Amino acid sequence: MKELLKVNPAAIGRAVAVLRDGGLVAYPTETYYGLGADPFNQAALDKLYRLKNRDQQLPILVVVAGSMACQRLTEGPLPADFHRLAARFWPGPLTLVCTAHRQLPQTLTGSTGTIGMRHSSHPVAQQLTEAFGGPVTATSANISGLPAATTAQQVAAVFSQGLDLILDGGPTPGLKGSTLIGCGHERLEYLREGVIPFATIDKAMQEDKP
Repeated sequence: MKELLKVNPAAIGRAVAVLRDGGLVAYPTETYYGLGADPFNQAALDKLYRLKNRDQQLPILVVVAGSMACQRLTEGPLPADFHRLAARFWPGPLTLVCTAHRQLPQTLTGSTGTIGMRHSSHPVAQQLTEAFGGPVTATSANISGLPAATTAQQVAAVFSQGLDLILDGGPTPGLKGSTLIGCGHERLEYLREGVIPFATIDKAMQEDKP
């Protein structure tokens, strides 16, 4: 039986306990509601894919508490372009995709060898990652192929079973997801245009050139 809790410190604490126990939590982000699991817990990831009916060849991005938290998710030093973009657009709806640490579950990366990371600007997502002390998955709250939920009530309607807790932080903007940019190669890879237009990314990179 899932819980639906208005966001407060006790609710965040309850969500952290659920995540540490391998459960699934829905929470608001600056785009849609996301589905949170411990990205290092294989059983939790398996539950997440089943809940969404998601193809396991599709990776799942994570939200982090800041750039420093990305070090444990990636292989080797973070690219210079990562640092430039994170400094410009984090916290915010920009997902940066880098080479995944070899010890990350292949279920999380979709066997792509990469990991998508975002520092969410939504206060609830920030509170959750900070209290959990590590990254949390942030795949959109929907059945794969269907529209993503923008309210806690929509999440509850979509997932009648399989979800342990919903953090109700009010409505989210919806409309578009985060923008995805690949930072693992010599040039940026423009993977998905979302809330932040590609043109804005281009302009920022030009301004930051030495």
